[in-house]
Amino acid sequence: MATKKDAKGPSMIETFQDFKETKNIDRTTLVSVLEESFRNVIAKMFGSDENFDVIVNPDKGDFEIHRNRIVVPDGEVKDANKEISLADAQKIEPDYEVGEEVSEEVDFQKFGRRAILNLRQTLASKILELEHDSLYNKYKDRVGQIVSAEVYQIWKREVLLIDDEGNELHLPKSEQIPNDSYRKGETIRAIIARVDNENNNPRIMLSRTSPVFLERLLEAEVPEISDGLITIRRIARMPGERAKVAVESYDDRIDPVGACVGVKGSRVHGIVRELGGENIDVINYSNNIQLFIQRALSPAKISSINLDQDNHKAEVYLQPEEVSLAIGRGGMNIKLASMLTEFTIDVFRVVSDNEADEDIYLDEFSDEIDQWVIDSIKAIGLDTAKAVINAPREMLIEKADLEEETVDNLLEVLKAEFE
Repeated sequence: MATKKDAKGPSMIETFQDFKETKNIDRTTLVSVLEESFRNVIAKMFGSDENFDVIVNPDKGDFEIHRNRIVVPDGEVKDANKEISLADAQKIEPDYEVGEEVSEEVDFQKFGRRAILNLRQTLASKILELEHDSLYNKYKDRVGQIVSAEVYQIWKREVLLIDDEGNELHLPKSEQIPNDSYRKGETIRAIIARVDNENNNPRIMLSRTSPVFLERLLEAEVPEISDGLITIRRIARMPGERAKVAVESYDDRIDPVGACVGVKGSRVHGIVRELGGENIDVINYSNNIQLFIQRALSPAKISSINLDQDNHKAEVYLQPEEVSLAIGRGGMNIKLASMLTEFTIDVFRVVSDNEADEDIYLDEFSDEIDQWVIDSIKAIGLDTAKAVINAPREMLIEKADLEEETVDNLLEVLKAEFE
């Protein structure tokens, strides 16, 4: 059996309590929204709200509505919303006269269930819109800053986090460090990568793989960076694996690399842990691109470099024992060096004159090697057998776009010629 309250629908007290404690919205704005919502409902019911006074008090959780009407002679009421007959006015106060204004309080609850539901829907829509505006404005100017948030939900494609005000933040799988693992309730740090706002529905996107995240972590750990004595010029990252950071100081008394690393690596230890064991190489930046490439390929020692400035390419020549150091495990060192210097780097072994004299053009192996393989190798600038043998295996696979098995067979045939 329906109760009296059920029959009338939600009470005005419930309506008010729903929005009294609304987060992220200042009191002045909330009062304005509440008043506007009341006026919208009144205008729909009476055709106009201009002769109504709406007084909202969100602190107490109450409100008052007064309707103002002009007293007219009996029988001359043309607009019952704005006019009241003398007889009806004198029922309110006996001394009212024609031409005076009558103000009486209106019981909104008596407007009925439809009016109250209409008010709740209007309020909900406006409050949601304001909350979205508030969230967007809070985060749009914080892009590039670190935020700490609590893991709330873990999904396959993203992790949902909650900030200290209960706002939702999103960390996509693509922005997570590969070795990261998350537990509900734990607090993690990330960079605010961007703020999407499609259809006024803000979505705060975070990142832990961005170079900017590493930059902000370094700023927090190295006072000389935050003080402006050391500048981070470039960062290249393979998240969770390894990173290279180029730094520069305009004060000769400061060693930028030493300051960033700290005594026995003390300043980067915490950052390495934060990034899941990501090793951090810090090098001195240089406007001299040859010197910069040389430093970027550290710990390898370079014999010579040929630069193609227009196409941002560099041919680096090293002694045979230095090649593996330059390439690094899985080609990681040379990839990071290319990212850091913004030059495509090709590594070659230094070949002696005697070895060069004994070289053979690739076309002479057409009876043993498919022509399309030879063409693929020649397309990356390698025309002779020893040029291919001396080139890094990883480079042949990547640059010539060949399968590992194809490259291994190719090298086996070429090396057999010189044994």
